[in-house]
Amino acid sequence: MSEILDSLKTFLQGTGIAQLFAEEQWYLTLVMYLIVAVLVYLAIVKQFEPLLLLPIAIGMLLTNIPGANIYHFDFFMTEPGEEINFSKILLEGGFLDLLYLGVKLGIYPCLIFIGIGAMTDFGPLIANPKSLLIGAGAQLGVFVAFAGALLLGFAPEEAAAIGIIGGADGPTAITVTKELAAHLLPAIAIAAYSYMALIPMIQPPFMKLLTTKKERAIRMTTLREVSKVEKIVFPVLVTLVVGLIVPDALVLIGCLMFGNLLTVCGVTDRLSKTAQNELMNIVTIMLGISVGATATAENFLSWETLMIIALGLAAFSVSTIGGLLTAKIMNVFSGGTINPLIGSAGVSAVPMAARVSQKVGSREDPTNFLLMHAMGPNVAGVIGSAVAAGVFLSWFK
Repeated sequence: MSEILDSLKTFLQGTGIAQLFAEEQWYLTLVMYLIVAVLVYLAIVKQFEPLLLLPIAIGMLLTNIPGANIYHFDFFMTEPGEEINFSKILLEGGFLDLLYLGVKLGIYPCLIFIGIGAMTDFGPLIANPKSLLIGAGAQLGVFVAFAGALLLGFAPEEAAAIGIIGGADGPTAITVTKELAAHLLPAIAIAAYSYMALIPMIQPPFMKLLTTKKERAIRMTTLREVSKVEKIVFPVLVTLVVGLIVPDALVLIGCLMFGNLLTVCGVTDRLSKTAQNELMNIVTIMLGISVGATATAENFLSWETLMIIALGLAAFSVSTIGGLLTAKIMNVFSGGTINPLIGSAGVSAVPMAARVSQKVGSREDPTNFLLMHAMGPNVAGVIGSAVAAGVFLSWFK
């Protein structure tokens, strides 16, 4: 009988509930469960970026179950010059430790960029190259947030990782953060993807504040038709130019343009469809759940995280303002032919930001079609955020 009681006692002590309340700050884990519930609500009920927020939420839930031991944050935290002990990860690591290797080694963001490239139509940008200026202007938030993080006491490497949130590009933010400030990955990744999901709420107030009714009603001329040759030359040329100027941005730009070339060349339809669907979906699951796993209670719940979230919101807002102001200036010099609303699409959240431009514009004139014009700055923003990431990596890596 005593053996049965001892076995029962051992079992009860090994449960997650017992281990949870054995922790000194057990209430922090309960807070993480509340955050998981909020993310699940936003993903399922509000449908805010569900393909990303839901895997992230589940990763957060799994990593905060006491005793599960499926992710070990300390396995990946190394001192400068110290190498990761991959043997220890493979022998002692849990399921999410193995999945997280794809983040730590920079595999998932690059594969996602191949899928994004395959789904992206650079035709509007090729037809209107001036859109590159709007995409560049919309990177203002990146450098403002970088400066703000420095003023708040973050190290330069950490400030660079925080600033890239303003690019509105999750894979790019993850790539920079895992290189420069891996310990900030949970807060930065969650902030980046959450604000991307909230773009329809964040951007319209700034769009209305910084544009007049007359400007929002401007009709833009139809874009010229882009030839197949131009579409094929573009990804090759961009890869070459960016690679020669900012080599550290090549890994992202190269993957983005390779994916696009698979689509536009017309002879690799199977590969293009795989990149857009199966590859994109599989990697999104792995990336989301492994990034969510880094959000342990002791690592995520801190004043540092709150400052990152605040700086991320500032970065998104300033990037939106930068794009709008750039488009307004271009409108003046073009003689009133550019609708400034397309400037907000200069952030690289494709195609959501472009859809917001169309939605706000249609409120002034339901027959005004801005979507394709907004797609030019939108895809330019993807290139711009990758280049900004390359600049930061060249400075601090």
